[in-house]
Amino acid sequence: MSNSAFERYAPFIQEYIFRKKWTDLREVQVEACEAIMDTNKHVIIASGTASGKTEAAFFPVLTLLEQSPSDSIGVMYIGPLKALINDQFERLNELLEDQDIPVWPWHGDVSQTTKKKALKTAQGILQITPESLEALLMRHPGDARRLFSDLRFIVIDEIHALMGEDRGLQVLCLLSRLETLIGCKPRRIGLSATLNDYQPAMDFLSAGSTAGAVAVGIQSHKRTISLCAESFVLPEDEHKASEVLKKYNEFIYSNCHTKKCLVFTNSRGNAEETIANMKSIAKARNERDVFFVHHGSVSASLRQETEHALRDNEGPTVAAATLTLELGIDIGDLDSTIQLGAPYTCSSFVQRLGRSGRRTGKSQMMFVSLQKEKHKNPFDALPWDLLRSIAIIQLYLEERWVEPFEQKKKPFSLLAHQTLSALMVYGELSPSELARNVLLLPPFKSAISADEYKELLRFMLQKEYLQRMDNGGLIVGLKGEKIANHFSFYAVFQDEEAYHVMAKDGEIGTLTNCPAVDEVFVLAGRSWRVISIDEERKNIYVAQTKSSKIPSWTGTGGDIHTKVVRRMKQVLQESVLYPYLQPNAVTLLTQARTYAEESGLLDNDVFPCGDRSFFIAPWVGTKEIRTISKLLSCGLKQQLDVYSVASSRYYLHVTSGLSVDDFINKFKKLHIADDDPDIILPKDQTPKVDKYDPMVPDSLLRSAFLFNQMCVPEAIEIVKNFVRGN
Repeated sequence: MSNSAFERYAPFIQEYIFRKKWTDLREVQVEACEAIMDTNKHVIIASGTASGKTEAAFFPVLTLLEQSPSDSIGVMYIGPLKALINDQFERLNELLEDQDIPVWPWHGDVSQTTKKKALKTAQGILQITPESLEALLMRHPGDARRLFSDLRFIVIDEIHALMGEDRGLQVLCLLSRLETLIGCKPRRIGLSATLNDYQPAMDFLSAGSTAGAVAVGIQSHKRTISLCAESFVLPEDEHKASEVLKKYNEFIYSNCHTKKCLVFTNSRGNAEETIANMKSIAKARNERDVFFVHHGSVSASLRQETEHALRDNEGPTVAAATLTLELGIDIGDLDSTIQLGAPYTCSSFVQRLGRSGRRTGKSQMMFVSLQKEKHKNPFDALPWDLLRSIAIIQLYLEERWVEPFEQKKKPFSLLAHQTLSALMVYGELSPSELARNVLLLPPFKSAISADEYKELLRFMLQKEYLQRMDNGGLIVGLKGEKIANHFSFYAVFQDEEAYHVMAKDGEIGTLTNCPAVDEVFVLAGRSWRVISIDEERKNIYVAQTKSSKIPSWTGTGGDIHTKVVRRMKQVLQESVLYPYLQPNAVTLLTQARTYAEESGLLDNDVFPCGDRSFFIAPWVGTKEIRTISKLLSCGLKQQLDVYSVASSRYYLHVTSGLSVDDFINKFKKLHIADDDPDIILPKDQTPKVDKYDPMVPDSLLRSAFLFNQMCVPEAIEIVKNFVRGN
């Protein structure tokens, strides 16, 4: 090993590399070493899954700490998942087993004894979730000041999972608050496997900081990819559909049961159903049951069983999972991954693809879609899942493209949350002091005006979330105390109302809908009968039995970017037969292309289906379709004489008192105010989308819905473009 990065590492790291029998460092590790050790900038380490990003960050960071020891915790690692923290805890402990550098996990499942030891020692590496950091800064600012008084580095793992979310904005608030509290400015290092445009990530990482940022690892770690896609169509005839469904399940089984394999689904119900079917086939064939389920409604202990089985079992092991296994938890070297249906985003595809071949560099992924044969409207005949799968694959192969993140323009819910959090820390602040502590935090500084903040504070006072003292100072009010004193306050994402399913051996998982006594359902890959229900504690007591009824959970899937949808249209327009398509998929795509050409579906964005009824299919993303639907059913309803708007993921069905030509001509003459919430919301409607929206006045919520959930200027331009062409 001859490169200079190795020679610069601390001796104990060099020894670790020798023990691991590494013959060379990866390019990303060399680049990161130079960026971290030779500059004072924040660093984005962006390279593929299993490319050595963790080591790329920690080898130079720990070297610098050995050269100049910190008087407190030297490194804070922020992980989006407790399971990821637990996984990284084991890896770092192995690296530091002979060193006097302790590693402390700190999240809701960690004992108070461990946390007290960390506070007493105040040395080494602290691994924490955003929610636990919020709790620490809010409840124990004195401990936090002592714990981090000489903090040198903050490592944010899976940074792409935070960007564009309230949780990511919360992290920016926490970093800024921490720097104010401890009086120093630790460097930030962000890790990600799924970034395309690195500048927004660098801007996010350095928000609120005067230090710039650099990105490394951009072109490193090329891997061999093996892809295939197959499709099945369910006929309307029940008997024929049953036969196709049997072939579909047997196809999945044949491609996973002898391997270490992850089967990704887009819903918890589909994960449960898939494993129930796999278990049934294994039993019928008298073959080993090697099947597990992993999703957010399965208990933590059972999810850990699945992770250990994937990592430690020598033989075949198969787990059906949702996004819970997308992130970088070490589950060993998988043979392959299977995607049922199409992922919603390229980002998700890249994460899932990278779960196999982590050590060999050879990733295998199979897409399997199941489409119902329907003939209700002209668009039913298109195989949407297959088209989306192809589009996402091609965008990755052709451009290495993933979706850019969008930061919320009006994060009022988080603003209310951080207002309560600040007052919980300081006890009492004048309105101007409160504004300096909250309104100047990075997510709000250029997004929220002083007048908007005054309006929020007046409402919070009126509703007793805040209370004004005789001297004019503000404190947390009675309703605010009730919210802020509950453990759920630390999280800014929505809590799912859940019933806990309890068996004699402990918790199995959660359900969002409560079944009746004696009802039977499947959870965590096993069947359960309800024995009793404790409504007050929201506990469902069950015993294991035999059944195949799959429960349902809330959830609407994900948004699809316009670039993906337009690539889907291109798939229908071009004549390429992609080499990864299997026979059924080739047939289905060929039929879809012929149908699209003969029906004229691709010729215009407006497709008449009657004198006063037509489809609008502008081939744009979910957010744009949603906005156009709102425009037509609300602000433009009277002008365009719209009777109804039925929306699907890819198109709208509009009925109007106008003919198609009159509708188009009238739209061309409209002048639309794109900054008025009335254009997309009736005056009596105020959607509450985010967790702390009840603390926000209606006027601000309507503004938030307009700017956060809709894209009115873009939608207007899209409609103008397609009416020009008709």
